[in-house]
Amino acid sequence: MKLKTIYICSQCGAESPKWGGQCLGCGSWNSLVEDVVNIGKKDKIISSVAVKPTITIRHTSKKNQRLFTQIVEFDRVVGGGFMSDSVVLLAGDPGIGKSTLTLQICDCMAGIGQKVLYFSGEESVDQITDRANRLGAKNPISVLNLNSLESILATIQSEKPGFVVVDSVQVMVSEELASQAGSISQVRYVTEQLMQVAKSQNIPILLIGHVNKEGNLAGPQVLTHLVDTVLFLEGDRFHQFRLLRTTKNRFGAVDEVGVFAMKERGLIEVKNPSALFLEGRAENPIGSVIVLVLEGTRTFLVEVQALTSYTHFGYPKRTASGVDMNRLNIVLAVLERYAKIKLDNTDVFVNVVGGLRLSEPAVDLAIAMAVASSKLKKPLPPDLAVMGEIGLSGEVRNVTQMEKRLKEAEKLGFKQILSAKQVRSVEEAVKMYFN
Repeated sequence: MKLKTIYICSQCGAESPKWGGQCLGCGSWNSLVEDVVNIGKKDKIISSVAVKPTITIRHTSKKNQRLFTQIVEFDRVVGGGFMSDSVVLLAGDPGIGKSTLTLQICDCMAGIGQKVLYFSGEESVDQITDRANRLGAKNPISVLNLNSLESILATIQSEKPGFVVVDSVQVMVSEELASQAGSISQVRYVTEQLMQVAKSQNIPILLIGHVNKEGNLAGPQVLTHLVDTVLFLEGDRFHQFRLLRTTKNRFGAVDEVGVFAMKERGLIEVKNPSALFLEGRAENPIGSVIVLVLEGTRTFLVEVQALTSYTHFGYPKRTASGVDMNRLNIVLAVLERYAKIKLDNTDVFVNVVGGLRLSEPAVDLAIAMAVASSKLKKPLPPDLAVMGEIGLSGEVRNVTQMEKRLKEAEKLGFKQILSAKQVRSVEEAVKMYFN
């Protein structure tokens, strides 16, 4: 074996013989990671390889078998339960609840008769057992503290489980490679071997993944290409709500979202998120508005708050929690230009209640109305719900799936709706409620 040191980009996988500040393949900065590869001569491949016959795809009414966890919010996000030969990657910030949700899934899978193997390379068996007892797990789960890929594969071959968890893929290491655990080559090789086991033995495998300081999945980008489904558990650790999103799904839609609440007994499904998001709202609050947002196939009613105050410095401060800062600056510029609301000497703070992050354009009009309410010191009607995208020329544009949003608003008692059907511009919306 002859080893050589190379540098691999963690974003695109491009190789370089020496370290550089910027990857020449994708242009990302500080993404080159040192790795070791074997450049020795490989054994000669025997040419007498049997040719396998091709298989013709035919129409069939038979559906692929899925394993339902009985956790409705989770099953919805993954497309209706685990496929029998799928590899699912679950990622999220430290302390967000990945291990808690994983143990709850294991308990449910064991409850439907599946033999569950839980491989942990980070926590001891006693730690996992204590968490399972705290969560009230009732079904048998086989737990092993291993970080050796070869031992994991041998155990799977011997035990023949119905469901496997690997926590986490970044700490697993193979003896076939000389690099350290967490390196690009190790993560890629470990995932490839587990994928092969899942496809050949029809075993669903759940991988736990780490995220980096930017909030992206740690490790090589090829990791997301290898697995079948990529899930992100997001939210604020200091808030009770958690959102489970999917960014890739070979067996279902990628726009579904599951809502959970962190309780003492683990993550609890939230079947009516809008009612909880609006819980505790004050009467006639200034700078507060309800927005109708669409997350996947579900409509949520969320409170958006704004606070404006006179700045004592030359440059006013803008702070956004739960919405994009660039989008906030655009909305404020449109407000000042077309609605004649002076904000050049005003600090503006915008917050989405519940620790949620809203990226849909429908939140634009809600931000504008909340800021106008705070600046003009006039509350909006308590039964008003807002939705609409704002253009750079001050116009208010329609949003998709209006009927679904209106049904949710009507169900929760909101009688007034402000959208592009009622007003054509931001200026008109401000005059309607604040003049």
